[in-house]
Amino acid sequence: MKVRDIAHSRTGDKGNISNISIIAFDAKDYERLAKALTPEVVRRHFAWVVKGEVERYELPQLGALNFVMTQALGGGVTRSLALDPHGKCLSSYLLEYDLPDEQ
Repeated sequence: MKVRDIAHSRTGDKGNISNISIIAFDAKDYERLAKALTPEVVRRHFAWVVKGEVERYELPQLGALNFVMTQALGGGVTRSLALDPHGKCLSSYLLEYDLPDEQ
């Protein structure tokens, strides 16, 4: 099962920081997402592009996790030579993450 099977995403960019929220479609799936998507997992998933820290903020009342990733945009949206490694593309990549099987 992929993250996108049970959640959607919202994103934002500011300077060299990407902000990705993962929001469960159903509140019952929040704990599964919180258990699987630790800051370390997200940092490894984005190791090819995120050079800074990954901080996770939990919003259980919304069934959401918010990840703030620094040094993630190749210097910033207006400075990067990359085609589009920014918010929506990065969130789509996180939604493709394979969740571990439930035990």
